[in-house]
Amino acid sequence: MTPNLLGDTYRDYIACLNQQDWAKLDYFVDHEVIHNGQPIGLRGYLEMLQGNYREIPDLLFKIELLICDPPRVASRLRFDCAPRGEFLGVAVNGRRVSFAENVFYEFAEAKIVRVWSVIDKAAIEAQLAG
Repeated sequence: MTPNLLGDTYRDYIACLNQQDWAKLDYFVDHEVIHNGQPIGLRGYLEMLQGNYREIPDLLFKIELLICDPPRVASRLRFDCAPRGEFLGVAVNGRRVSFAENVFYEFAEAKIVRVWSVIDKAAIEAQLAG
């Protein structure tokens, strides 16, 4: 897969998430996907994403930075949203917060097989502190 094709595939994956088009998720994500070192499979990955949308009804993935070096993608995603209740152990309770997620993906046969993700929790805490 070329860097351009990998970038296009990743952008299509993000569009799938933003549309919550769960029927197409297996087009992008391998059935044996591993997330942060844990084998969760496609079902676990889907449940995680659906849970994110339940916790954050206005969730929208925005690509801020994208680097494609096949078979890997590095992305910085930007979020501006209002999570319900607690998010990452922080009582957000519907207040609007902005934060980033730094995420790395490994692809095999045009599907995501591994994901490493870190969310900037400190940015959320700083905004809520005042």
